[in-house]
Amino acid sequence: MTPRILYTRLAFAEVITWTLLILGMIGKYVFGLDWATAVGGSIHGFVFLCYGAATIAVWTDKKWSPGTGVLGLASAVIPYATVPFERSVDRRALLEGPWRLGPGGETPRSLPERVLAFALRSPVIALIVALVVVTVVFSLLLVAGKPTEWFS
Repeated sequence: MTPRILYTRLAFAEVITWTLLILGMIGKYVFGLDWATAVGGSIHGFVFLCYGAATIAVWTDKKWSPGTGVLGLASAVIPYATVPFERSVDRRALLEGPWRLGPGGETPRSLPERVLAFALRSPVIALIVALVVVTVVFSLLLVAGKPTEWFS
């Protein structure tokens, strides 16, 4: 899977899960369906974390500027902003080509590049590690409670 395909799919998935979350909020606050936000929020949270990880991976591999990378991460926080951001970086050819650090690719130089190169060159192990990490982060966020209650 190329960086473009991965990033395009996750940007679109983020839009879909924002819609699920918003529909869940409507279900909860208009129709009294308390479970609706738990379902929509959980799915959205998982895809949000995956999009963030993909942004960091593509940022590292494609050598995006710090501003572009941070804007990519910020686009996940703003409803429906991931697709316009993805289209913007695609138009600027920042998603072009295969993974630079993939099998047979460039030698990684920094720690983030070494981690990404390992993930791209050992995808099964990386997938297992990524699923464990995302599950742990996701579980910690569930234990932390609703984001609206974190600072109260």
